[in-house]
Amino acid sequence: MTIAEKPFIRPDGKEKVTGVGRYTADMNLTGQLYAKFRYSDHPHARIVRIDTSRAKAVPGVLAVLTHEDVPDVLYGGMVQDRRLFAKEKVRWEGDVIAGIAARTAAIAEEAAALIEVEYEVLDPLPDFAANMDAGASLVHEDWETYGADDSLDRSGNTLGHSSIVKGDADSAMAGADVVVKSRFVADASQGAPIEPRAILAQWHGDRVTVWSSTQVPFAARSGVAHTLDMPESHVRVVVPLLGGGFGSKCDFHFEAHVAALAKAAKRPVKLVFSRHEEFVAPDHRREGMVIELETGANRDGTLVSRRGTLRLDKGAYCGEGGFFAQMAAMHACGPYKIQNISVDSYLNYSTNQPSSSIRAPTAPQTCWAVEQHMDQVAEAIGMDPAELRRRTLIAEGDEGPAGQIFDPIGIKETLEAALDMIGYGKELPDDEAIGVACGWWPSFGVPSGAYVKLNGDGTGTIITGAMESGTGAVMGLPLLAAEVLGMSPEDFSITYQDTDAGPWDMGSSGSQTTFNNGRAVIEAAKEVREKLLDMAADELEAHRDDLELVGGAVQVKGSPGTSVTIADLAGSGEPILGKGSGDVPEAPEVEASACVGRLGMESFLAPQLITHAARVKLDRSTGVVRVLEFAAAHDSGVIINRIGADGQVYGGVMMGIGQALSEMTMFDQDGRQRNPGLLDYKLQTVSDAPKIDIRWIEVDTPNAGPKGSKGVGEPPSVPTSGAIGNAIAKLVGRHVDRLPMTPERVWETMHTEGE
Repeated sequence: MTIAEKPFIRPDGKEKVTGVGRYTADMNLTGQLYAKFRYSDHPHARIVRIDTSRAKAVPGVLAVLTHEDVPDVLYGGMVQDRRLFAKEKVRWEGDVIAGIAARTAAIAEEAAALIEVEYEVLDPLPDFAANMDAGASLVHEDWETYGADDSLDRSGNTLGHSSIVKGDADSAMAGADVVVKSRFVADASQGAPIEPRAILAQWHGDRVTVWSSTQVPFAARSGVAHTLDMPESHVRVVVPLLGGGFGSKCDFHFEAHVAALAKAAKRPVKLVFSRHEEFVAPDHRREGMVIELETGANRDGTLVSRRGTLRLDKGAYCGEGGFFAQMAAMHACGPYKIQNISVDSYLNYSTNQPSSSIRAPTAPQTCWAVEQHMDQVAEAIGMDPAELRRRTLIAEGDEGPAGQIFDPIGIKETLEAALDMIGYGKELPDDEAIGVACGWWPSFGVPSGAYVKLNGDGTGTIITGAMESGTGAVMGLPLLAAEVLGMSPEDFSITYQDTDAGPWDMGSSGSQTTFNNGRAVIEAAKEVREKLLDMAADELEAHRDDLELVGGAVQVKGSPGTSVTIADLAGSGEPILGKGSGDVPEAPEVEASACVGRLGMESFLAPQLITHAARVKLDRSTGVVRVLEFAAAHDSGVIINRIGADGQVYGGVMMGIGQALSEMTMFDQDGRQRNPGLLDYKLQTVSDAPKIDIRWIEVDTPNAGPKGSKGVGEPPSVPTSGAIGNAIAKLVGRHVDRLPMTPERVWETMHTEGE
């Protein structure tokens, strides 16, 4: 059912693999300066005085900025809770006190160290769960004055509380055959893209161009305009090439800092983060979580009730992640038929690094806890874990956590496919075991737009605001245009990642690029098709209903010899241009009046369904776990480009293995990172990669993306840790209750008695 019958070679592939491609850090402008930041000296303190005089006196320094030098503007996604430069307080170690632009990066760094800051040091508040306690000190004392989304249920250090309520969970729990309680803790982790963050800004009169390694150029444009108090039309954001992001380069970050420095210095200014800065300065890392679950089940496998309490670490600022509490609550329910539900999820401030979008935010941690909990339920009722899932996974017509009625979905088919690929039930050595986990992830319907134009030689150009973060989503758009126009995908070039060229787009996040921009490209191509048919009808003296587009030409159906090439039509001098946006699908409406913190995700639009299975090997003397074989079965609707979709699963599974076994941000007691570098932050490498088998369960999904497709990018990381955790538990005899499941934690679990 895939559109691409043969592998489609990405247009951006050659320049990337040969090293010819230019990333933001590769760019240089005549006369450019170099930027450095002065960060906070404490995770939590009041600012008494800032003295920049010594920094300004350093030869080669052309600009030093603090909060006094930029508009006093609060900004943020769902809560406006921060400034470009810290003013009254610092709330984490990455808060920016000042920015410096100098002739060299070394001079800028020297000047940054000379800025004198006097503080009134406050006790850090890194314990995001304890920060909910009555009487706890506030990270933001004046939070009630902040502008915020009206749907956020805020109180004290809780910036967002969401609940999922269905039926009567308490009464149902009392009548269950068994009740299983679990508590899990997930540590924070990082996106850790290999390309460090880089920004270059240059002014032309009252307009600024910013080259940035961002996943969301239009959000960056809006952020610059808002914080520097200027029209959006005066801000242009360009992304040369992006060397990965995984969500960590979503949202507006440091573009305005660099633009302000360039304006003050009257020179282009370039910022490139060190690897240390890439870990500690961005307000994007995966959130730490405490997850408490309680499920009542009958011995036939019926899930009669679930209660849950989840506490999430938002860190010092909200950013774009104000909806995380609701997402976590939905994932605590999972893709299961549960008769009664009461889940409360709390998103809390702390003086830790802010958390925000990292590949499938909140889902991998919550799914890891839920899927291990499901295995515990299976054990309690004496049922095989795979059989429990067979009996409880959702299907077409079932009711979701908040009342959603599901369209055709293939989650049960993914279960059977994963079990088949991994050889579930086969005999294994004593040090090996197989674990299984299921999960889900929503599709996000948002506006997008595209233009398709034909060139005089019969080739085409797609102009889009969509962002290519390395996934190949934008690179796959020619497949859709080519199918509509009877052309080859190789006939199309793409103009993208420039806010002055393409129409607005959400950016590379939420697995939504093809889902949304693909519809826009198809609509634009259809407009071009109509123009070609009109022109060819005149040229061929035929009725347009008798014409078809095939092989780069318009021909009379059944008469290939009676045709005119697209090149001849496009070379006539008449512009042939189509524009499109496509209808934006909306999430199913549900009756969710019993829930609080409703932010529009009480139902999952065109849900993506996943089952993963892992065969692991345990060294009992050390606690070291190695994944030997992995099976990934996905319902992502109709697959448009198989080679690209497979690539997303390979990468997502490897990222999930890292989250399962090694990746974590370690904090000191005061909230400072202890391992901000690739030596101590343990990423998985190619030598850790197991054999990965992939199977696509293609369900033509209504109210979804092009051709009945859904997203692909984030789901591969969702159930990965859960599958590995369940395999480890079979070998250890107990579930490891802390993520990642490092050798030390596995060994400790083996040698700790009791449940």
